[in-house]
Amino acid sequence: MRLATFLAPDSDRSIGGEVQDGCVVAFGDGSSVLDRIAGGDLSPATGDRYGLSEVELLAPITRLPNIYGVGLNYRSHAAEIGAEPPEFPVIFPKGASSSTGPSGPVFCPSVVKRLDYEGELAVIIGRDSSIFGFAVADDISARDLQAREPHWVRAKGADSFCPWGPWITTADEIADPTALVVKAWVNGDLRQEAPVSDLVHPIADIISFIGEAISLVPGDMILTGTPAGVGMGMDPKTFLEDGDVVRIEIEPLGSIEHPISTR
Repeated sequence: MRLATFLAPDSDRSIGGEVQDGCVVAFGDGSSVLDRIAGGDLSPATGDRYGLSEVELLAPITRLPNIYGVGLNYRSHAAEIGAEPPEFPVIFPKGASSSTGPSGPVFCPSVVKRLDYEGELAVIIGRDSSIFGFAVADDISARDLQAREPHWVRAKGADSFCPWGPWITTADEIADPTALVVKAWVNGDLRQEAPVSDLVHPIADIISFIGEAISLVPGDMILTGTPAGVGMGMDPKTFLEDGDVVRIEIEPLGSIEHPISTR
């Protein structure tokens, strides 16, 4: 099952629904995607049906409870920046306002001069800290702020720094998450391509590690890390500029694509 939140034609009210065969079907009871996750409800949607081309897809959960990122969690990414893979997961929060829809846009604050992309597999938490599903995300990062500030609150959590979607694919649809492949393009140039099996700390270990100190709740999102190919790892270093378009794809989860806009 694929769960999405969208705007119907001529409407400004967000609607929860299920993606089916090129269409999105509203939940007939008016429930949101977060309602369905919290209730563990996988019953089919039965409401109004719209073509995907007719609607605007929003972030699948309009108000995420919490967003957690994991730093240096691909061996290839650690190698490209000359770092040792960490012994324990490096966990950081991203602000709630960083969440935005799969089409963005991503806004670069004027204080940021070195904006970077990070294609990632996102895990959505269900009841009892289980994995409810998966999505595609971009852990947008301000490399200059990240280098000079020991915490990453601004560098990783600025407004619009977490475009994701295009929907949530439930865990029962993905037999082996480690077989998924993360790909990212900038202006049509393939920059990242790596299997999730390259993770330093597996998904189950990350969830357990966070749960040792923090109660995970339904709807929490964990960004599991990014592989090699980010702008800061290139020679010369290449950062995002106004008008650039980032596309991230993880089949069969779908893809997101968003422009970069300077303020």
